[in-house]
Amino acid sequence: MIKRLILILLLITSIKITVSAQSWDGVKLQNGDLLFEDLDCGPLCDAIEEVTQSYGGHRFSHIGLVYLKADSAYIIEAIGAKVQLTPIDKFTGRTSHKIYVGRVRKAYKKIANEAVAFSLSKLNVPYDDEFIYDNGKYYCSELIYDAFMNANKNKPFFKLEPMTFKQPGTAEFYPAWVAYYKELSVDIPEAKPGINPGGISRSEKIEICNP
Repeated sequence: MIKRLILILLLITSIKITVSAQSWDGVKLQNGDLLFEDLDCGPLCDAIEEVTQSYGGHRFSHIGLVYLKADSAYIIEAIGAKVQLTPIDKFTGRTSHKIYVGRVRKAYKKIANEAVAFSLSKLNVPYDDEFIYDNGKYYCSELIYDAFMNANKNKPFFKLEPMTFKQPGTAEFYPAWVAYYKELSVDIPEAKPGINPGGISRSEKIEICNP
């Protein structure tokens, strides 16, 4: 009897761990979900957040794609030096702000799964420090854009828009961006097509699961 009770307790504990590992903020995660994050990365993140609009007036500066494997949840993301696979606890531990879960609407579920497969094929592709679309590298939302476009038979799923690096209501670039691109020896790609986490969060093709 005691051995049986121990076995039952172990099974219950295992189930709780599995649910916890594949859940976030009360939401049971699905393959292809999107996690929107407000990173505390200094002036550059602040500049991104000030010139973009996010769901519910929030300030999203980073995005990752959920990949479920066995009993664990990982995030495929372009961050640091390359596209990489990050355990969910590491991803969620970067910020003190609430992380929001976005999910494509039911009609696009197949597309979400295929977007995960595309993103996995891009692991170790270099990070796009220049934020220039279609240059063989990826920044966070650029990876998501290409993944869903590829899964959508090469038709845009999300929308590219002209980027701006200027302070709202002025013709002046943020000093942080001026210094950043000067160090790269690259012209600021003002008005070039691009995409950001905030824009994706407002897409009519997704819904936020933990408002």
